[in-house]
Amino acid sequence: MFLIMRQFIDSYECAPSKGLPLGNQTSSWFALYYLDGLDRLIKEKLQVRYYTRYMDDGVLVHQDREYLKYCLSQMKAYIGQERKLEFNQKTQIVPLSQGVDYLGFHFYLTDTGKVIRKLRTSNKKRLKRKLKRYRHAYRNGVMDMEAVSRSLASYRGHLSHGNTYHLQKNIVNHLVLSKQTKEEREEHERKIKEQIR
Repeated sequence: MFLIMRQFIDSYECAPSKGLPLGNQTSSWFALYYLDGLDRLIKEKLQVRYYTRYMDDGVLVHQDREYLKYCLSQMKAYIGQERKLEFNQKTQIVPLSQGVDYLGFHFYLTDTGKVIRKLRTSNKKRLKRKLKRYRHAYRNGVMDMEAVSRSLASYRGHLSHGNTYHLQKNIVNHLVLSKQTKEEREEHERKIKEQIR
């Protein structure tokens, strides 16, 4: 089995030590499998009841901050020794009242105990930059309407998992695709208004 997996991974090598592309379905399977030992450490040895992980993004919830520090040290030791990896700078211990970043969303609790999922600020900025690139690509003929629609469908799918109604409405209201520049559109609108008078 190991030889088949290795052959499969090596068949995608596009550069030395660069294997499967991120979008490949097997990438998520291998990522889940590769960190299975970490899951077992957290759930079985450290007995953390509230834990979730998808790929390389995870959250532990526990009432004792000191115990979380101990858990983090154990996790770092396992990841470093067994998997030759390191945690990134986003790894932190924070009070639940500040909310938690997970899977591109910022999760937080309301006073009533309801869980709210808002798109992370960094992801909102990235989305706005991407929409601006779509406008330019469409105007210059690099992307057609179908390509823009496909990409937006992907974003809508992700946004549908959060409390993002107003954000989605804002995107629809502000994404204007035109072959004209903004200045040309404004000039055209000005001429129309003059004709109406």
